[in-house]
Amino acid sequence: MTHPRADVVIDARDLEPPEPLVRTMEALDHLEPAGKLLVLLPREPFPLYRALEINGFSWQTEHQADGTVTVLIEHRRQ
Repeated sequence: MTHPRADVVIDARDLEPPEPLVRTMEALDHLEPAGKLLVLLPREPFPLYRALEINGFSWQTEHQADGTVTVLIEHRRQ
């Protein structure tokens, strides 16, 4: 699945923790340097933010009208 803003999309809204975090980190292991990953979640993923910071990623979080939280992730620019 792709999205206009992302190369890879993970819909983790129906997954139980820690599965969203596990799947996101696995996808980031394979993300191209210029690639973007979009994660759809049912709530704000605070543990994910710390993992992204440690591993050199930047992100943008948006709250959708239906309650979905979207996190667009990419490699941090040097």
